[in-house]
Amino acid sequence: MQKLKRSQRRGFWYILSHMPRAWIGASLVALVLFATIFAPLITPVDPLTQYRDGLSPTGTPLPPDARFLLGTDYLGRDMLSRTLYGGRVSLLISFIANSTAAVIGVLTGLIAGYYSGIIDTLLMRFTDMILAFPAVLLALGIGAVLRPSIPVVIGILTFITWAPLARLTRSQVLSVRERTFVESARCIGASDLRILFFHILPQIISIAVVWATVNLASVVLIESSLSFLGVGVPLPTPSWGNMIFEGQTRYRIAPWMIVVPSFAILITTFGFNLLGDALRDALDPRTSQRL
Repeated sequence: MQKLKRSQRRGFWYILSHMPRAWIGASLVALVLFATIFAPLITPVDPLTQYRDGLSPTGTPLPPDARFLLGTDYLGRDMLSRTLYGGRVSLLISFIANSTAAVIGVLTGLIAGYYSGIIDTLLMRFTDMILAFPAVLLALGIGAVLRPSIPVVIGILTFITWAPLARLTRSQVLSVRERTFVESARCIGASDLRILFFHILPQIISIAVVWATVNLASVVLIESSLSFLGVGVPLPTPSWGNMIFEGQTRYRIAPWMIVVPSFAILITTFGFNLLGDALRDALDPRTSQRL
C-alpha cells in the first residue's frame, strides 16, 4: 500500500513537471510572492511618503524615470512601492479568506454528505441560498452595511466563496462513503470523526487543493473590485483595487496609475489559474493513462 502511494506521488510530480503551464504558472506566482514578501528590500521607500519632487511643476504625476521606476501618483507617492506593498495587502487578505473558505467548505461538505437526512437538507439549502446571490453584489451589499476594514473584507470574501466548495465536497463524499474501505472501518467500530478525517477526507483533499488554487485568483479579483468600489481596504492603505480607483480620473495624464496595478492583478490571476489548471490535470487519473 505504501509503495502504491509513493508511486502515485511520483506519477503526480512527473506529470506536473512535464506541463509547461505548470512551470509558467508557478513562476508567475513565485515572482509575485517574492516581490511582495521582499518589498522592503526591493523598494525601501514608504508607500505613504509624499515627495515634493514627485510631481511636475504643473502638479501632475511624474512618468516612469530613473528615480521613480513606475512613476508617481497624484500625491507624489512612488508607484513601485505602492504596488508592492499593495500586493502584500491584497494577497494577504486573499490568502486568509481563501484558506478560511476552503476549511469551512470542506467541513460543511463532509458533514452534509456523510450524515445526509435533515443535516444535509439544512446545510445544502443554506448553501443554495448563498449561491443564489451574485458574489460581487452580495459582497457589495454586506460591505455597504459594515464599516470597511481589512478584517471585514476577509469576512466578506470568506462568506461569499465557501459555498461552491461545500457543494463539490458533498458530491464527492456521497460517492466515497459507499466504498468498501469505509464500510470496513464502520464494521471494526471506527468513530464518525475517524472515518471522516482519516478515511474520507484524504480521498477528496486533492479536489479541495485544486479548488483553492483556482479560487484564489477569483478572490484577488473580488477583493480588488471591493476596494475599487470603496467598500474594501480603506485608504490610505494601498491595495491594487483602490490604486486603480485613485487613477481612474487621471488616466489621460497618468495612465500608469491604472496600468501598473492592473498588470499586477493580471499576472497574479493568470499565474494562479495556470497553476490550478495544471494541478487539476496532474491529479486526473486519465492524464497519467495518456502519458
